[in-house]
Amino acid sequence: MKLAKAFPYFLIQVVGALVSVITGRAEGGAVKAAEMAGYLLVPNEKVPTNYNAGFSMYVAAWPLLKQYPGHRFQTGLFGTWMFAQYAGQAPTNLYSDVEGGLGWWRDTRFPTETPKFIMGGVGPNFGDIANGPAHGRGTWDKPRGVYGVAQLSPWLLFPIDGLNLKQGVCGELFGYGYLPLPLTRAKATTGGKAVPTGDNCWTLFLNTENFKGPVAFFTPNFWARAALKEARFAGQLLDSRPTNPNRALQMETQYVPSVQAVDAKGETYARIAPTSFPRGAADDSVVVHQVTSYNRSALPDAVKVWFEGGPAADGAINPQGAYRHVFTGKGGATWRIYLPGTPKEQKTPLAWTSFATPTALDPHTFGYHWNFALAAKSDSQNGPLVTLPEYYHLVQSADKKPTWVPVRAEAVPSETGLAAERFTPPVEERQEPYTTPDEAGSCWRRPGPVAGPFKARLGDGSVVTYSWYRFADQPAILNADLTDAEREELQARVEQLHRHWQKDRDYLTPPALGKLAALDPALVMTPPKGLEAGYVPIATRQGLTE
Repeated sequence: MKLAKAFPYFLIQVVGALVSVITGRAEGGAVKAAEMAGYLLVPNEKVPTNYNAGFSMYVAAWPLLKQYPGHRFQTGLFGTWMFAQYAGQAPTNLYSDVEGGLGWWRDTRFPTETPKFIMGGVGPNFGDIANGPAHGRGTWDKPRGVYGVAQLSPWLLFPIDGLNLKQGVCGELFGYGYLPLPLTRAKATTGGKAVPTGDNCWTLFLNTENFKGPVAFFTPNFWARAALKEARFAGQLLDSRPTNPNRALQMETQYVPSVQAVDAKGETYARIAPTSFPRGAADDSVVVHQVTSYNRSALPDAVKVWFEGGPAADGAINPQGAYRHVFTGKGGATWRIYLPGTPKEQKTPLAWTSFATPTALDPHTFGYHWNFALAAKSDSQNGPLVTLPEYYHLVQSADKKPTWVPVRAEAVPSETGLAAERFTPPVEERQEPYTTPDEAGSCWRRPGPVAGPFKARLGDGSVVTYSWYRFADQPAILNADLTDAEREELQARVEQLHRHWQKDRDYLTPPALGKLAALDPALVMTPPKGLEAGYVPIATRQGLTE
């Protein structure tokens, strides 16, 4: 999905300024820098609106591009947008949701060809953004999301730059979703003012090869605090609202490198960077599986009873509270190739269905069949792939509209120079480390950690420095607008979870097919002796190795 902070790409701007921006056919001769972007659409049947307590799904994780093309690259893999549900007309001029997912973003500091995961909470109209513990919009002095996510699991370290998958994933399924655990109580005030805060702690659950269960949650204050500035937001956000179960399901791509050139006859051709999809045993691609919406009987109700003195909830989803979406077998694509600066209405689409046919591989699995006369079977060192056609010819379609039609490399006139182009990663400056406040009086130091610092060396080449904090003393909770008594009640509830819910048993229903993706093994934790319940690992720095 999307969600990138602004990034100062002066080199990109310089290159863009040098590119002659035109529409229609490119001017003759020189190879021109271009790009490919758009959406892949995945229709699915609607479900009853009372399944409004979150969702889960399995999405394929794979290296979309053969080589990471630099920090201008931004694309999600398949994902969704979780919006609040309203009884009637939705409020106007209000955009707020949970998006995120697997992908690559311009503000990812330590990227590789392997995707990462961010949580992607969006406060009203992008005023606040929370991507994970200590990762979001704003600064430590003026936080606008950096304190929006609290770490819940004692068994998984969440890096500041995003959650790492094991390097080399190639089509394995990554299971994730959100359910509103009742960890806190609703409040009549926010920030000392008569603005309500709800009790929805939207909690990220994962199902991977080496970790299963709840990871982290958006604090209700992350949403509710927006109403301190605009009273109209009170009661309208995800801290207090259920979710709309009928969500869009798409793959959003904002930039893939491309080039264009014109031959001696004035015909325009394009080439894209090698772009691939996972390939299964039957040579098709499974990309989304078991999209499921929940009502509160799936898990939150049982947890609430438990916290109020009833029997312990085992954490497994109750299938009676789950509704699995059905794929229609249809699908769309808005991928386009164009020169920088081309107006939206003049961006030319690819003839996507000439080489990719969207299909329901079964009622709960969406994927693609491929035309291997145009797409190519390929193999990486980690698994089989399908590589999309690299070359395209700009033609007038039957409806007189321009279309990029795939062609073989040998059909592209040599004078275009496209065959000689190489999509090599640009030389970029070394990325700065993420740091957190170290002052003695900061919330990071008072009361501060109980063990550490320790270091975890990740597959992306970065090193995460982390310490163990008592759950209620982690910076996100200290900034969640909770009284000492409210924090201690929350601490007691989390200790119950830690004692009863382990990382190696199922919470989300397992997939009916495929293999689970693994997280970077360096992120899977064993709490220090004596800190097994009520303590969590918190990243305090992340930077490249020296």
